[in-house]
Amino acid sequence: MKPYAIRISNLSKVYNLYNRPIDRLKETVSFTKRKYGKEFYALNDINLKIRKGETVGLVGKNGSGKSTLLKIITEVLLPSKGTVEVSGAVSALLELGAGFNPEYTGIENIRLNCSMMGLSYDEIKEKTPDIIAFADIGDFIYQPVRSYSSGMFARLAFAVAISVEPEILIVDEALSVGDTRFQIKCMEHMKRMMEGGTTVLFVSHDINAIRRFCSRVIWLNNGKIQLDGETNMVCDEYLDFLKRGEVVHFEKRDALQEFVHKDGIAEIKKFTIFDSFGNEIGNSVNYDEPIVIEVIYDVYDESLEDAVLGIAIRSSDDDYTCGLNTLLDGERIPWKYGRNKVSLAFPYGIRATGGKYYFEAALEEQTATIGFHYLQRIKEINIIMNYKCEGRYNIPHQWLLKQKV
Repeated sequence: MKPYAIRISNLSKVYNLYNRPIDRLKETVSFTKRKYGKEFYALNDINLKIRKGETVGLVGKNGSGKSTLLKIITEVLLPSKGTVEVSGAVSALLELGAGFNPEYTGIENIRLNCSMMGLSYDEIKEKTPDIIAFADIGDFIYQPVRSYSSGMFARLAFAVAISVEPEILIVDEALSVGDTRFQIKCMEHMKRMMEGGTTVLFVSHDINAIRRFCSRVIWLNNGKIQLDGETNMVCDEYLDFLKRGEVVHFEKRDALQEFVHKDGIAEIKKFTIFDSFGNEIGNSVNYDEPIVIEVIYDVYDESLEDAVLGIAIRSSDDDYTCGLNTLLDGERIPWKYGRNKVSLAFPYGIRATGGKYYFEAALEEQTATIGFHYLQRIKEINIIMNYKCEGRYNIPHQWLLKQKV
């Protein structure tokens, strides 16, 4: 069994909150030790152990304590109580541009940050060309970083963070900024680091990314560990919690919703459902009727290999009924420049219980994490089922009654 990379015991972080600024002063000069503020626990008695080589996801709503925990692990913040033991060199992407001097050029910030991470002059000189190449921001590398866009910050910050070849990498939503191609490059590099034995603590609101990369997930809620365990189990519980905790007005979401990256990589042009005779289906279909879904899409950049097509079905109350993609099924879709077509057959029908359902479609990169084109509620369909049953699916079955005991 591998040794621990991170060991946290009885960790708490407490802040004093005051209604008025003068209350802080009163408390400071008070001879009676009177408290004018109230304590707020950003973290409350956290205990966890992460083994070397693990990829651990950290989920939770905003304000749950995720960023506070990461900042304590990386010694940006001090704990109010408890201990944190870290074994190995740590590199963290917490806040884009943190540690960058806005008046320095990109080159100067590379040298500054690498020296802060403990690299020698010769090591910095050796690694700088690779950092510049990975960041790929052109001549902006010679300009002050105050002139950078958020995407440029992300590029340079990630390139510097991975340059030290850390034993522990901590990523807090930093990869959500930047263009699609750079996100893909970052994900590919992170994947190589994971395969090479780097311990990764990955914070994201993208549950699909958490499911893809993490073998274990920790769910923080109100500063405490709500659940710690196997990825799919924790993610399912967390999503159920989010559903219970918010009121969604689905009647306002009937219209097609579209999410398109502006990099011009690919675009879904048409989504059609046919019956087994090749006739286009309208808005209704029997639950056991064979259907074929046809997706036509245009590829504008065929240099990206192993792209993924995903199709999902959601119920009218937004329950995630079914999600299929070519990555999970081990299939490769056509990816030539221009128009392409893929079909998905349901030879026994969808077999969901009667009611209204919606289809979604997405073109994504090879890990099915970063989308090129994502369409929600692209098609509405009413599934007709005269047979009465409970639950979400009608699974084919047979009662065996005439049996000897």
